[in-house]
Order: sequence, then C-alpha cells, then structure tokens
Amino acid sequence: MSEISRATAERLHAAGLVWRPEPGDRFVVRTDTDADDVFTVSDMVVERHDHPTGTILGFNGTTEWALDSVRLEDALWLPREDQLRELLGGAFRSLARSTTGLYQVLVEVPGRPEQVFDGDDAAEAYAQALLSLVRAATG
Repeated sequence: MSEISRATAERLHAAGLVWRPEPGDRFVVRTDTDADDVFTVSDMVVERHDHPTGTILGFNGTTEWALDSVRLEDALWLPREDQLRELLGGAFRSLARSTTGLYQVLVEVPGRPEQVFDGDDAAEAYAQALLSLVRAATG
C-alpha cells in the first residue's frame, strides 16, 4: 500500500483538511519532526477520546509506554490511498500510469476543466488532486 509523505500530509493539513480519527488511521506526532514513528489508531493501542476541551489520542498497554496521550493538534494524519480516493468523492474520474511511470489521477469538478495530477505513487497523485480541491474549496 502506498502512502503519502509527511511533507504532503503537512500541506493537506495546512490547506484545511480536517481529520476525525477512526480505527486504522495512521499518523505521526507533529512535535517530533525527526522521528519516523508512524502510529495507527486502534481500539487496542491508540484510542480516540473526545472531551469538551478537544480530542485526545490515548496510548494503551505497553507498546507505547512512553506516551500517555497526544492532543489531536499535535498529530498529523497520513491518509491512506483509499481514504484519499474517497475524499475526492464525485470529482474522481480515474487513476492511470503514464508512459513515464508516474501515476495520474484525473478529476472533474462541474464548471471547471478536467485536471490531471501526477505522483510517484498512487497515494501522492491522489493527495495532489485532493490538495487542489481543498484549496479551491477553502480559498
């Protein structure tokens, strides 16, 4: 399964993509910029706890003994390829490989010409397309 880079995830977050953690979601701790540790939300290891003051990602058991919890604001979502495709919704038309080996995502938004977004892997191509749509919707 391909996944987006941390830099692309940061761009999606900065553009306004909202994350509501669900089991299976992958994330990194934003305050630990040098760490390569990717965590997965799971009912057994990392649970979402909603409080009036905000959402906390709680670490359970001995696997992540050094972390008790992380505020949602300090976590950076790394959406999977299937999640990115789902977020594109009805704008998504196709995914193909170019003759140069890049993945290309074709999107169409009513009232705008079709657009093609490239990436070294499918997740990055989906993310580039989504980034364009999020920016258009929030900008």
